[in-house]
Amino acid sequence: MKRFWDDMKKYYNYEVRAAKSELKTEVANSYLNWIWWVLDPLFSMMIYYLIFGVVFKAKEEYFTTFLFIGQTMWAFFNKNVVQSVKMIKRNKSIVARVYIPKFVLLVSNMMINGFKMLISWIIVIIMMVASGVPVTFKILYAFPIVIIMCMVTFAISINLMHFGVFVEDLGNVVNIAMKLFFYMTGIFFSIEKRLGPDHPLIAKILVHANPMALLITDMRNVVLYNKGPHLKWMLIWALIALLFSIIGINTIYKNENSYVKVI
Repeated sequence: MKRFWDDMKKYYNYEVRAAKSELKTEVANSYLNWIWWVLDPLFSMMIYYLIFGVVFKAKEEYFTTFLFIGQTMWAFFNKNVVQSVKMIKRNKSIVARVYIPKFVLLVSNMMINGFKMLISWIIVIIMMVASGVPVTFKILYAFPIVIIMCMVTFAISINLMHFGVFVEDLGNVVNIAMKLFFYMTGIFFSIEKRLGPDHPLIAKILVHANPMALLITDMRNVVLYNKGPHLKWMLIWALIALLFSIIGINTIYKNENSYVKVI
């Protein structure tokens, strides 16, 4: 792990510059430029609200903000995981010419999606103020929740990044899996409220066994409903994420020379 932290410090400036460059390129030919980073999550939320809030009559309190929190966290997780599969192949021109630790590509990509997530969190704050959501000290739990979400995202992504080099169809498998987890994570509803009364065991399994369901549930609880998070399960998933991050980092280091040959 010492080598990892040394490389993180050494290539930090590269990660930031690469993220900034990608963000500028993304909006270079757009009339609305960065405004799309605001409009995109808002339009998505409006569509989901019409379907689940109006058609299916979801009754969660502060439903618009409730929905936007789930969407914001899922978008960050989903984009990083899906994009990680082809990360090394997509950056073939860089990987083949110069040496950089391959996880640097992933960290830079997480910075890009993290910046977009930050914009969405600003929108969440505005929505909370507009909806009159009471703010308590429990909202401070939001910071460790975001940190653990980043740890989980990194742990899954770095392992998929390695296998994505060697398994051509992995991207299709991940896309299907993420669509399944999307509906099992409770983006549009509260798992505990909808399933808890009639199926408490299933609800507990869905929340605790799926880190994103757990973290989204906890974020809504501390931000909207003045409830505490599942601290024990947050710690468990933080340790699991740390373990798989270490495994993924060591795997990347051991196989760095073979990536160029394969791609």
